Amino acid sequence: MKSLAIIISHPIQYYVPLFKLLAQHYNLKVFYTWGEEGSNAKYDPGFKKPVAWDIPLLEGYTYEFLTNAAKDAGSHHFNGIVNPDLIEKVKAFQPDAILVYGWAYKSHLKLLRHFKGKIPIWFRGDSTLLDEKKGIKQILRTLFLKRVYRNVDKALHVGSESKKYFRKFGIKEKDLIFVPHAVDNERFAVDRSKEAQQIRASLNIKHNDILVLFAGKLEHKKNPMLLLEAFIELDLLNVHLLFVGSGELEESIKFRVLSLGSKVQSTESFLWHNKSLKERIHFMDFQNQTQMPAVYQACDLFCLPSQGPGETWGLAVNEAMACGKAVLVSDKV
Repeated sequence: MKSLAIIISHPIQYYVPLFKLLAQHYNLKVFYTWGEEGSNAKYDPGFKKPVAWDIPLLEGYTYEFLTNAAKDAGSHHFNGIVNPDLIEKVKAFQPDAILVYGWAYKSHLKLLRHFKGKIPIWFRGDSTLLDEKKGIKQILRTLFLKRVYRNVDKALHVGSESKKYFRKFGIKEKDLIFVPHAVDNERFAVDRSKEAQQIRASLNIKHNDILVLFAGKLEHKKNPMLLLEAFIELDLLNVHLLFVGSGELEESIKFRVLSLGSKVQSTESFLWHNKSLKERIHFMDFQNQTQMPAVYQACDLFCLPSQGPGETWGLAVNEAMACGKAVLVSDKV
C-alpha cells in the first residue's frame, strides 16, 4: 500500500497522533466529513460547556474539510453529515485503501457501498455487545448491521469486546486486525512532577497522602456517584478523592458532599470526623489536554467506575497508565 484515504467526521485528539505517524510512511490524506465547522469549539453536552482542545490537531499530515450540506450539521445523528462530493474527492486522490471511522452517517455509509469491490475498505469502530438487549429491535439491528459490514474488507478492532461485535455481524476471523485504542504515551509520560506537586499542595494533600482521581464527564454512564459513596463509606484517613470535570451530575455530587454530617448532631468528635471527610473531597473544573498529564501525575490511583450503557472504552484509563498510575475500573470499561 502506498496511499491511504481516511474518512472521519472531525479532528479527534486521540486519532491525530496516529495520522501523523502514518503520514511519515504513506501518502496519507484525511477527509473530514463534518466540514470546517467540525474543527471549531463546540458545545459538549457531556461536559455541559463549549470545548476546544488546546493541542494542535491539524499539523503533521494532509487533510481536507469537505462541504457538508446537512441542514443540521454534526456528528450527533445520521443525517448530520451529507457530502455531495465525497466520492469524487476520494476518487481524485486515488488511494490504494480507504479507512473509514464509523458507518452511522449518511455519507460514510454511501461511501462504503460505493467503493466495495473497487478499493479495499478498512473499517475502524469501537462498538461492543456489552449493552445488547434481546428483542425484535435487536434482531432487525443484527440483520441491518450484517448488510452494512458486507461492504467492509478488513475491520480494525480495538479490544476483545470489539472483536466479538464484529464477529457477530459477519466479519470473518481472517479479516479482523487488532489495532488497540491508544493515546500519545510520550506526551503523558513527560515529567510534570513539579506541577503535580503544586496541584496537591493547592488541595492541601500531603506528600504521603493517597489521592484517588476521577477525570471525565460527570454523567450517569460513568457512574461517579458510586465512587463518591464508596469513598464516604470507607472513610479512610489520609486518602483524598478528586473529581476533575463537569456534567449533569456535578450539582448532585457537590450537594451530597455538602450534606455530609448534617443529619447527626450527637458528638463533637463525629462532626469533626465528617468535616475532615468533606475536606478530603475535592473538585476541579474541566481541564484541557495540556494540563491533564499534570493532573494524572498528581494522583496515586485513577478510578473509572462506569456502568454504561455506551461506555465503549474509557481512554482516560490509557492516559492515566501512560502517566504510570494504578487504575481501578469496572467491567463496563
